[in-house]
Amino acid sequence: MHGEGLRSIFDEFREQGVQAIEAGRIEEAATFFDRALAWAREQGDGRQIDLAVCNRAAAAIDLGRGEGELPRLREILMRNGDPVNCRVAAYNIARHYELAKSYKKALFYARIARERSEALGRRDWLASSYNLIGNTLLAESFVEQASEEYEQALALMPEEPSLALAGILDNLGYCRILQGRRREGYTLLYRSLHLMRRLGNEQHEATVRLDLCFAHLETGRNRSARHQGMRALEIAEKLGNTHQIKNALYLVGEVESLEGNVVAARAHFTRLQREFFPEASYLPGFLLAVDVRNLVNLHA
Repeated sequence: MHGEGLRSIFDEFREQGVQAIEAGRIEEAATFFDRALAWAREQGDGRQIDLAVCNRAAAAIDLGRGEGELPRLREILMRNGDPVNCRVAAYNIARHYELAKSYKKALFYARIARERSEALGRRDWLASSYNLIGNTLLAESFVEQASEEYEQALALMPEEPSLALAGILDNLGYCRILQGRRREGYTLLYRSLHLMRRLGNEQHEATVRLDLCFAHLETGRNRSARHQGMRALEIAEKLGNTHQIKNALYLVGEVESLEGNVVAARAHFTRLQREFFPEASYLPGFLLAVDVRNLVNLHA
């Protein structure tokens, strides 16, 4: 096979990988991207090789194994041989630094990704770049600036159901709750939850449920907050997502504390302390005495 046949096989592997990413099956996605990379190397197509390297790196980053991918991603970006690959490389580097909580570095590369996306005229990529810039700002509690980035991302995002759209809705919804624009926040968060469940992505569903738990706490709907928080905790435990488990324990402990269920609250806070802060024996008592919502940034 030649020409279109070769490209279609490469693109088929990549598309299967993207579909697996959308469904939260990251290990499966990595396998498809490895196949795409092997195919590209067999054909000797430098552009496809670089694109497959970027795709495989994206999966590795989501799996927490991104550090080793950075040198090749930087090489692709600095070589500046293909505008698409440069944009994808910059975005992936920014995503790695976001997950590593190096937010200034993440912001630097996210802005490069935004510039490349604009030059390419890709509205969807421009939207995801704005969203990533928003993430870095929100993680450092710049809520107003982050919300402006998310607004631009949402305006550019195609309406068809996607993980990217659901993520932007969640991010902007969380900002709206923090801004006191609660009705709008609820609308955005429930739209996001509906999309996450439709896409079957449990990991991101748990993130939205934690944001809804926080929103319900902010509006005094403790029963709804408990439901969302416990459901998020169940999903996080199932998937082994320690970051989500930690945030869920903070929030469900606060729910029980506000409801006057001191024994249940202490149990959640004690588990939090033992699993995540083993040296801080004072923590359960401290958390019972303060408003936990002021201590937690769910998007950091």
